[in-house]
Amino acid sequence: MKRLLLIGIIIVAVVGGVLAAPKVFEIKKLINSVPPAQVETIASAVAHEESWPDTLSAVGSVSAAQGVTVAPEIGGTVTEITFESGATVKQGDLLVKLDTSSEEAQLRAAEAQTELARLNAERNRKLRENQTVSQAELDATEATLKQAQANADGIRATIAKKTIRAPFAGKLGIRLVNLGEQLNVGQGIVSLQSLSPVFVDFSLPQQEFARLQTGLKVRAFLDAYPTNQFTGELAAINPDLDTVTRSVRVRAKFENAGELLRAGMFARVSVILPEEKSVLVVPSTAIMSAPYGDSVFVITPDGLAGSTNLMAQQKFIRTGRTHGDFISVETGLKAGDKVATAGLFKLRNGVSVRENNEMTPKPSLSPNPPNS
Repeated sequence: MKRLLLIGIIIVAVVGGVLAAPKVFEIKKLINSVPPAQVETIASAVAHEESWPDTLSAVGSVSAAQGVTVAPEIGGTVTEITFESGATVKQGDLLVKLDTSSEEAQLRAAEAQTELARLNAERNRKLRENQTVSQAELDATEATLKQAQANADGIRATIAKKTIRAPFAGKLGIRLVNLGEQLNVGQGIVSLQSLSPVFVDFSLPQQEFARLQTGLKVRAFLDAYPTNQFTGELAAINPDLDTVTRSVRVRAKFENAGELLRAGMFARVSVILPEEKSVLVVPSTAIMSAPYGDSVFVITPDGLAGSTNLMAQQKFIRTGRTHGDFISVETGLKAGDKVATAGLFKLRNGVSVRENNEMTPKPSLSPNPPNS
């Protein structure tokens, strides 16, 4: 009985082996047909230390050294407009003249009264020398003369206020009035801005107050001119701080010779402090930004015995200031670490990589790409 059972087991095993052999062959074939791990080509750079000037960064707004909306002090009808929108004017240039016909008529009458009062005063002075008139009569004629002169001066002042001139040299905006229009007191005629120099006003936290002093170099960057860098100096520091934000308001002065900066523009500014700091830097193209933090891919050997292959390992870092094409790294890297700078979106943890830096532009602290 045992012999028959053993023979049956052998037969089942042989039949099972025959049936399983094709499947084993297929599995081996599939295993052998799996392609080798893909190797991604990337560019790389080495994290290194540099000495950068210490800076204080903020955002601010451009304001004109002098800027007003020209408006009349006295209402009237526009009879003459002598400027064009966008023109450049000098101080004292005539802009608009209002109707002064009634004031001019009043002035002629006042001048006639003044002349009569002057003659009466001169006559009474001579008569007073001969004791013909009393001192009281002379004093009365002198007072009448001064009153007539004051009346005439008041009318001349009214005429002058209806002759509207540029209060300072600058560039005019768009004309807001037309001939024959009735202007009210304070109604805008045209914007006048002095564009050289200009100011940039911004705020800094109170802990930086002790490091501020007038004369420090200030750089400004504007979205309107992404390739331009404007240089000025710290001109004024508020003596008091904002009690809500605990920040100090400061003002930088820019010569603005080309008049590129205009009042109301938004600007990013950096105050350059005298001291320099050693920082760890990498090209800014090495940084991958995400809502959960910034990261880089560090290039390291794959760790296999006798292997020279490289692999990418993602590390989270904390970044600091930017300067040209570089960005400082405060934590997460050390000097000498090699990071990927191109081809980042193809990478993941542990992927094999190959370096090729031949076609990658070299980063610079003062980039100046050519026009294409």
